[in-house]
Amino acid sequence: MSKVNDPSLNKLLKHDKDTGSSEAQIISMTGRINQLNEHFKNHKHDQASRRGLLKIVGKRRRLLKYLKSNDSDKYEQVIKSLDIRG
Repeated sequence: MSKVNDPSLNKLLKHDKDTGSSEAQIISMTGRINQLNEHFKNHKHDQASRRGLLKIVGKRRRLLKYLKSNDSDKYEQVIKSLDIRG
């Protein structure tokens, strides 16, 4: 998992070395998704990376579904701070 550098997202983590919680995984995946989207602006035909992107998006979607069913307040905080899902 990539390290979270945004201080506003650190408040969502359970502790400063948190990498396993659903929130931490969602934050990390969102960063990777944003990185890949930037990559595709220059490399439109990179289908192998596009497949990886779709796998990450699917996994993030499942984690968000899990978080919503188990802790809807935390789900709302994550959605709002990452600015995903309009």
